[in-house]
Amino acid sequence: MNNIPKDPVMLLSYINTQLRDNYSSLDEFCISFLADKKRIEEILDSIDYKYNATLNKFI
Repeated sequence: MNNIPKDPVMLLSYINTQLRDNYSSLDEFCISFLADKKRIEEILDSIDYKYNATLNKFI
């Protein structure tokens, strides 16, 4: 998870952009970046965003 932003708001923007442009799911993104899905969800939950698999983005 070293290559992605640590700040929650920057992380939100970065991940949603990646999901929109390059990945069909959060799981696919996490595999590609060797990122901890649970940790990403915890960080974004701290600013009241949850992953919506149908929309493939945090809302």
